[in-house]
Amino acid sequence: MSVPAEAVRLTQLSNCAGCAAKIRPDLLHEVLSGLPKVKKSREVLVGFDTNDDAAVYRLSATQAVVETVDFFPPVVDEPYAYGQIAAANAMSDIWAMGARAIFALNVVAFPKDQPIEVLHQILAGGADKAREAGIPILGGHSVQSPEPKYGMAVTGLVHPKKVLTNAGARAGDVLILTKPIGTGIATTAIKRGLASAALEKRVTEQMARLNKAAGEVLASPKLKVHALTDVTGFGLLGHLLEVARGAKLKALLYKWQVPVLEGVPELAEAGCVPGGTKTNLEHVAKAVRFKGELKLHVQQVLADAQTNGGLLAALPEKNAREALKALDRAGVEGWIIGGLEKGKPGIEVV
Repeated sequence: MSVPAEAVRLTQLSNCAGCAAKIRPDLLHEVLSGLPKVKKSREVLVGFDTNDDAAVYRLSATQAVVETVDFFPPVVDEPYAYGQIAAANAMSDIWAMGARAIFALNVVAFPKDQPIEVLHQILAGGADKAREAGIPILGGHSVQSPEPKYGMAVTGLVHPKKVLTNAGARAGDVLILTKPIGTGIATTAIKRGLASAALEKRVTEQMARLNKAAGEVLASPKLKVHALTDVTGFGLLGHLLEVARGAKLKALLYKWQVPVLEGVPELAEAGCVPGGTKTNLEHVAKAVRFKGELKLHVQQVLADAQTNGGLLAALPEKNAREALKALDRAGVEGWIIGGLEKGKPGIEVV
């Protein structure tokens, strides 16, 4: 007897949700460290040695191809919304490199015992989000799997001299974030039936929101952005640590200026925290100093595994206000959440 598509709760089919499904950072490092190193060449501009958002390969003096792939299990129950979120998340890596997306391929895993209409709705959500981004989906690959997964491989283009990475920040830069954090805790609450209708609506809309406008603003040569990344599965602390280590600088994070989804701190304090968030906090613990007493649930919020989180930019302080105004004109919120200074690479939360 078949199950109606509307009766399927996608989050109950997944072991973990969204970008919280990433392999923990220390294990990933252990696995990658045992693989052959990529031979350096003038064509390979960005590989996986800096934990950046996408690979960049020079095609000519004026053009480089940017390539990324991202997929994950359901983060919300509604299939169409899940498709939108997964597609938006996959495309985000292109904009986080200062590039423009040109086409995508679908990556699909789906259980054979689930209604095929559910898969249709997932792919429809992804197709509509790609259409909103202005890129075609030109194909893809699908397999049967006990757990549904969806995402995309996305290709982009950028001028070789205009690539933005997570490793170029400079002392004196300020940090700007373009979305509130807390999606991992919020989606865990959705899975457990603890999220309010208002929080579920807001977090779903936020995760499905493209980072295209923010990426285009921050890639503008007028702003002189030195480093750019998106905040996803390793959380704000994890991705900021990559920025600090890439620049060999100390990052200052102003905890009370970090935007957080309403209701998330209370959920975290009540113990509604995904395993990926706890792992993130363990991973960064030795490199993060919390000035003064900071309760565990607040630390967990700062380390929360995000799905299609905002862009995190490092740029000169003199350009920060101009950047916020430009983001606002593009319909994007932005917050100054910290800065970088000389010191041992790591993070000080103040």
